[in-house]
Amino acid sequence: MHKDFLLVLAAMAVTAGAYGQTPEDTPADTAADKTLTRELHEVVVSQQRPGVTRMNDAQGGIVINKVELFKAACCNLGESFSTNPSVDVNYDDAATGAKQIRLLGLNGTYIQMLTENLPNFRGMAAPYSLGYLPGPWMKSIHVSKGAATVRNGYESITGQIDVEYVKPEDDPGATINLYGNSDGRIEANADANLHITPKLNTEILAHYEQSLMENMDRNDDGFIDKPDVRQVNVQNRWSWLGQRYVFHGGVGLIDEDRKSGQVRNAASTPTFDIGLKTRRYEGYMKHAFIIDTTHATNLAFMGIASLHQLDANYGHKSFDADQKNIYAQILFETSPAEAHNLSVGVGVNHDHLDQHINREDMDDTPPEHIIEKETTAGVYAQYTFTPNDALTLMAGLRADHSSLHGMFVTPRFHARYKFSNKFNLRLSVGKGYRSAHALADNNYLLASGRTLVVNPLNQENAWNTGVSASFTLPLAWRTLRVNVEYYYTRFGNQAVVDYDSDPMKIIIADLDGKSYSHTLQVDASCALAPRLEAQVAYRLNDVRTTVGGELREKPLTNKFKGLFTLSYKTEMDIWQFDATLQVNGGGRMPTPYTLDDGTPSWSRRFPAFCQLSAQVTRWFRHFSVYVGGENITNYRQKNPIIAADQPWSDRFEPTMVWGPVGGAMVYAGVRINLGKRL
Repeated sequence: MHKDFLLVLAAMAVTAGAYGQTPEDTPADTAADKTLTRELHEVVVSQQRPGVTRMNDAQGGIVINKVELFKAACCNLGESFSTNPSVDVNYDDAATGAKQIRLLGLNGTYIQMLTENLPNFRGMAAPYSLGYLPGPWMKSIHVSKGAATVRNGYESITGQIDVEYVKPEDDPGATINLYGNSDGRIEANADANLHITPKLNTEILAHYEQSLMENMDRNDDGFIDKPDVRQVNVQNRWSWLGQRYVFHGGVGLIDEDRKSGQVRNAASTPTFDIGLKTRRYEGYMKHAFIIDTTHATNLAFMGIASLHQLDANYGHKSFDADQKNIYAQILFETSPAEAHNLSVGVGVNHDHLDQHINREDMDDTPPEHIIEKETTAGVYAQYTFTPNDALTLMAGLRADHSSLHGMFVTPRFHARYKFSNKFNLRLSVGKGYRSAHALADNNYLLASGRTLVVNPLNQENAWNTGVSASFTLPLAWRTLRVNVEYYYTRFGNQAVVDYDSDPMKIIIADLDGKSYSHTLQVDASCALAPRLEAQVAYRLNDVRTTVGGELREKPLTNKFKGLFTLSYKTEMDIWQFDATLQVNGGGRMPTPYTLDDGTPSWSRRFPAFCQLSAQVTRWFRHFSVYVGGENITNYRQKNPIIAADQPWSDRFEPTMVWGPVGGAMVYAGVRINLGKRL
C-alpha cells in the first residue's frame, strides 16, 4: 500500500512541475508562486496488463491470465483455449460429448494435466476432465510445450497444462458468474474468500450447470446433438501463510449426470440411451518449510488423493469403474550461489482401477472384471545454471520403478539464450513415459457399434525435441512480437487406436512400426492502434502412425490451423470488443466401410472449415455484462453419427467427429464483484 502511495505522490510531483514551469514564468519565485496557487488534479498511473505472458525461464511456455480468459465465456477449461493458437479442443464422439485437448497434433493423454503443480485428472477422468474445471475458478493457465521439468514426474510427453485456481489468500470478498446460452445451458459460479486471521484464510468455490433444453436435434438424425449435463462442483480450500511455514490444502466433490442418445426410434426397438454418472472426491495438501531465505532453501511436502467413480451405459454396453489415485512428493530446493539452483526430491504414485465391462446384452452376458494396479516410486535431481541474464541451462534426471514395468530413466534438458532484449532462443529435449489404460482412457469408444478389441499394452514412451525463437520487430510506430517454434515427437511405443485394419472393429494395440509428430507454428501479435490488439498464427501438423503395417496420416487430425484475433477496449476500459476467427485444416478419415446401400460410410478425407466467435463486454464498477456468440459461421459436420437409424447394428459409429456438432450459439452472462477485483 505504501509503495502505491509513494508512486502516486511521485507522479503528482512530476505533474506539478510540468504545470508550474512555462516559457512565460522565467523567475523562479514566480513559478513557485503559481505552482502553489494551482489546483492539482488526481493522477492515475496505470499499465495495460497483457492477457498472455511468455515465460522468461529455460522452459518458456505461456501464462494465460484472467485478462485473456475474459475475452470469451470460458465456462470451463475446454472453452478457455478458443483464443489460443497452440491448444486445440476436439470432440471425441458425437454421442457422449467427450472432449479432448490436443497439443503438438497429439491427443491430450500425452499432456500432463496439473492443478496448482499437482498431477490431476488422470486415467478415467481424462475424457471429460475439461468440463471439471470451471473457468471462473481459474486464476491462470500455464501451458508449456515439449519436455517439461522432471519435478512433476515422467508423464509429460507433448507438454504440461497447469491450472492455478483463485487463492484463499487473495483479496477477501466474493465473485459470482451467471451464464446462459441458446442451447439451453445455464451456469452459476461463485468463489468467496474469508481472512480469518492475518495468516489463516479459507475459500469456497461452487459451480452448478444444467441443460434446460432436452432432446435438441437440429440435424434431425434422431440423436440428441449435445448431451444433457447436470453438474455440481464444490471445493473448500485453506491456507496458512507464516514466515517460515506455508500451508495450502482443500477438499472437493464433483457430481455429474450426462445423458444422451436417441430422441425417437421405431416402436419395435428399444431406445438407444447413453448415460454417464460420475462422482469424484478429491483432497490435496502442500506444506512448505522455509529454511534459509538468503539462498532460497526450502523443504516441501505435497500430495493429492482422488476417488473417481463412473457408471456408464452405451445402449447395450456398460462400463462401471472406480479409480483410486494417490500421489505424494517430498522436494528440497536451494540456491547455494547466485548462478546455481538445485532441486532434488522423491515421489510415489499409486493407481488402482476396478473395472466392470459388459459389451453385450446386460441380462445374458456376465460382465468382465478387470483390475489394474500400479505403484511407481522415483527420485529426481534438477540443476539450473544461470551465469548471467543471457544464458540459462537446466538439466534434469529422474529414475522410477514401476510395479508393472520395472525401472526406467527420464532425462530432460532445457537451454535458453538471450541474444538481446529483442531476441530469445530456446532448446528442449527429453523423454516421457506413460502407462496406458485402454478402456479408462477411451471408454467413449464403447458408444460405437463396432467390436472393441483391446490387446495387452506395454508402457508408452517417446522422445520430444523442440526449438523456439521469440523476437520483436519494429513496425512503423508499433512493435511486432513474433514467436517461431518447431517440435518433433517420436514414439518408441504407443497405444494405437486402430480404426483402419478391420472395418467392423476398433483395435487398441501396441505400436508396430513408426509413429511421430512434426509441428511448426508461427504466431505474431501487435498493437495496431491504442487499445487495439491483434494476433495472427499459423500451425502445420504432420502426424503419422503405423497402422496395419503401413505408415499413415493420423486420422481425424487437422493438417493445419490458422487463428486471427482482434481485441479493442475503449478509454477507461468501459467497453471491450473481442473477435476470433479459426481456420481448421482438413485431414484423413479412417478407412470407411460399406453401408447396406453399397455406399461408403464416410468420405476418405474431411474438409477445412472456419469458425467465428465474438464477444462484447461492458464493464461497470462492481460488475460486468457480456454477450457473445460461438461458431457464428454456423458450420456443422453434416453427419457426425454414421448409421444413426441403426443404433443397435455394428455399422453404428458416433466417433468419426472432425468438426462442430452444434451450430451457431449465442450466450450472455454477468460477473458480479462483491469486494474482490475483477
